[in-house]
Amino acid sequence: MGLDFMLDENPIAQRVREIIAEQAMVDVSELRDDMTLADLDLDSLGLVECIFGIEEAFDVSIPFNANNPDESGFDISSVGAIIRQVEGLIAKQAA
Repeated sequence: MGLDFMLDENPIAQRVREIIAEQAMVDVSELRDDMTLADLDLDSLGLVECIFGIEEAFDVSIPFNANNPDESGFDISSVGAIIRQVEGLIAKQAA
């Protein structure tokens, strides 16, 4: 895949990928939408850092409970799911 798939990608998805890649200490070109946080060896602290980074980058508040992520309503099951959730928050905020 490489960086070619990112050239036409929307800026929200691109920035979310950059934040996740930075925390996972991988090159952003290595990320795929179907990758889980476990695939990226991101622990709960890394996830929290991703959440903070996304909130800061997009000026949104992510409804997330680090102690019980299943109850937060914010889907963190994969890179693609996180991107879709952030896009939804931004769209809701703009409405």
